[in-house]
Amino acid sequence: MSNRHLRDKRLSLKAKGLLSQMLSLPEDWDYTLTGLAYINRESKDAIRNAIKELESAGYLERRQITDNHGRFQHNEYIIRESPQEGPKNNTSAVG
Repeated sequence: MSNRHLRDKRLSLKAKGLLSQMLSLPEDWDYTLTGLAYINRESKDAIRNAIKELESAGYLERRQITDNHGRFQHNEYIIRESPQEGPKNNTSAVG
């Protein structure tokens, strides 16, 4: 894992820690608020705020996956060691 995010002054300590943890987890981990809260002492709200911070900084992209009828199924996360510049996903719900 790169340590670039650890030196990024735009990120709070909480966001840095969550990104470090997410980068260390297997790809098939349960990257839901419930799954992340289960392995941390933080509340879902605190994790949601850190996720939004990582999205804004370009370290995380969240896509909402829907079924054939357009109903929400789950979020797909793309987690990056270095921030991506450019348009950000403006999805407001995390979970």
